[in-house]
Amino acid sequence: MQFEELKIVEPILKALKEEEYTSPTSIQEKAIPLILNRNDVLGSAQTGTGKTAAFAIPIIQHLYLDKQQSNRPRKINALIITPTRELAIQIGESFSTYGKYTDLKNTVIFGGVKQTNQVNRLKSGVDILVATPGRLLDLMNQGIINLKDIEYFVLDEADNMLDMGFIHDIKKIIAKLPTKRQSLFFSATMPDNIVALSRTILKNPTKVDVAPISSTAETIQQYIYYTNKSSKLELLNYILEDKEIDQVLLFARTKHGADRITRSLSKKKISSSAIHGNKSQNTRQKALQDFKEGKTRVLVATDIAARGIDIDKLKYVINYEIPNIAETYVHRIGRGGRAGEEGISISICEPEENAYIKEIEKLINKKIEVIEDNPFPQTENPMNKQEKQEFEKEKNKRKQEFFAARKKNKEGESKVNRRNKK
Repeated sequence: MQFEELKIVEPILKALKEEEYTSPTSIQEKAIPLILNRNDVLGSAQTGTGKTAAFAIPIIQHLYLDKQQSNRPRKINALIITPTRELAIQIGESFSTYGKYTDLKNTVIFGGVKQTNQVNRLKSGVDILVATPGRLLDLMNQGIINLKDIEYFVLDEADNMLDMGFIHDIKKIIAKLPTKRQSLFFSATMPDNIVALSRTILKNPTKVDVAPISSTAETIQQYIYYTNKSSKLELLNYILEDKEIDQVLLFARTKHGADRITRSLSKKKISSSAIHGNKSQNTRQKALQDFKEGKTRVLVATDIAARGIDIDKLKYVINYEIPNIAETYVHRIGRGGRAGEEGISISICEPEENAYIKEIEKLINKKIEVIEDNPFPQTENPMNKQEKQEFEKEKNKRKQEFFAARKKNKEGESKVNRRNKK
């Protein structure tokens, strides 16, 4: 099928041709006609399936045709809610790309930066607003944004939204929307709480289910190294000695872990950057841009920060730490090998993560190929239940001692400062 067969208007087709988009993906082929027909849609589609275009293209078409018929003033008629700044920016760029010949304006708002520029763009008039929940509610409470003119509403990455604790914010936003609207709801997974939330948003929705979470692209070659926890950094350096591995998206479980990996790579003269929630928006955007342009070899990301990262022809994904949720593994490696391109996934597994690999292999119904030529093989056994309890107890004790010492130091500094002032 070609995009022309989906009854898309010429200005959007022209933009798609410039991007060399000719054939719609499965989610686009199924969802676009439904949305053009003004159906509410419940979409189940994982990252990398083209779902942004699946809702952006028909929304642009609706607004374009509506404005041609009525020549009404510019108001916020479409609202897209998404959990992270990176994903919001990516969605905004997609609307700009597909709608470049329609005279529609969109803008993106998110927290973590001053609101001045965002407010100025809103005051100049926009048709489409892409927002993260916190900043949207903030500007609504200030009286800067009113949702009374919303005709098209999209909740994207719903499962991730709930994981990040946005459920109450979402309910507050929904309460302010007009009851007469078209609503679109997209989520990679559909657990009971997601289905329950969708029922409060959608009216007689048509369900579109594409690329189930258990599937991994056939174009992605999957490999695993079994090693010890203490050997992970050394093994990573060994893997990166292969200069052909020139652009790597590497996943870490925590923010501090991402920073630690980046520092270690820098000592080995391997260019790298970390992106996570503790980094400023400008720092994150620069790190992502440098990575896309090839200035940085390794981009270290947490799962949350990686939402919205869309890099053409990304080949290498490394799981430095194995996720404890099997579906997350599928999301991660799906960043590579897109649009039929070849991808390579490399996982580095310590003893405590062996059970996670079994769950992943069960989910994807496939054995991950083990690399036997490994200079740092796994020799340790996973901790038993008692050892885990003792380890956690000792870790918590050290954490409490650390915070107690830091508090004592701060109190000491305060006393010195007060004496100096006197």
